[in-house]
Amino acid sequence: MEHNKIIKLNDKNFKKNVLMTKCLILVDFWAEWCSPCKILMPILEDLLKEYKHKIKIGKVNVEKNVLLTKKYFIKSIPTLMLFKNGIVKETKIGFISKNQLKDLLNNYI
Repeated sequence: MEHNKIIKLNDKNFKKNVLMTKCLILVDFWAEWCSPCKILMPILEDLLKEYKHKIKIGKVNVEKNVLLTKKYFIKSIPTLMLFKNGIVKETKIGFISKNQLKDLLNNYI
């Protein structure tokens, strides 16, 4: 799994890329039609550059990955979940700013 690009997560690769990794990974649950999700995308790309080698970022399309959507009780998007050592450390529902995301990440780095 690479640190320099956002990972497309799905029902099949989630366990390997998120649950079985020790690093800090921010998972964005999103959908194509979600405007706040689209606004969040460039922010996530910026964070990946700023926090190079410290975090990984993955995206789960909720419409294409129903098992994950149900498993993590995703009712509203975007939903951001921060995992470390395969465990959910924090969950943020709805759009949050870049500074709020940086504050969240800095608590775990």
